[in-house]
Amino acid sequence: MKVGLFIPCYVDALFPEVGMASLKLLRHLGVEVVYPQGQTCCGQPMANGGFEKQATHLARKFEDKFGNFDYVVAPSVSCTAFVRHNYPSLIKDCKVADKALDIVEFLHDVLKVKGPLGRFPHRVSIHNSCHGVRELGLSSPSEQNIPKFNKIRDLLQLVEGIDVVEPERPDECCGFGGLFAMEEKAVSQRMGCDKISRHAATGAEYVTGPDSSCLMQLSASAERLGLDIKCKHVVEILASGL
Repeated sequence: MKVGLFIPCYVDALFPEVGMASLKLLRHLGVEVVYPQGQTCCGQPMANGGFEKQATHLARKFEDKFGNFDYVVAPSVSCTAFVRHNYPSLIKDCKVADKALDIVEFLHDVLKVKGPLGRFPHRVSIHNSCHGVRELGLSSPSEQNIPKFNKIRDLLQLVEGIDVVEPERPDECCGFGGLFAMEEKAVSQRMGCDKISRHAATGAEYVTGPDSSCLMQLSASAERLGLDIKCKHVVEILASGL
């Protein structure tokens, strides 16, 4: 099994520690993982802004870089969801859409990790990012009358010393939403403050989730409210102490 590691642009630019933790964790689990040189943005910001031509160009480049891997794994639910659900309408004979997995999906559904992972002796509140819940199925949507599940929780429970909790309204949006945070700044900020307040009410020391953009929003909201709670990507916690 050969895995191509896709590191989204905002992770590369702002949260390189998430990319390094992803590589560290996959190698620890014995995965043959490659980081293709010359990879770029998946095209999601362009498509969301209505610039389909620019997004199509990037999709073709992505296909060229990752088309020959068995899986394409990324520490980002929004980018993974874009590749999986939008690429088939942008490029013909798309190979990568069916191979694209968020790293939580890959660990939980493909590797079926069962053994101990790292050590993190802290109370941690799970943030269920919207793309992860409703496009990738990482957890059960609250609006559906189905048995509850959470793949993020399943993996976190393999970490020694951790105390995992979830906030009230566990899959409510944090208010980031990419362009939404710029076009509807006041609404976005209020949503972020409401969300981080619910996380803080659990008594958690950390908020974790599968998307750094959501965690960036929540971290800014915590600073805005003066809350003593930190944000850390789930991969960093799973790799902690390995």
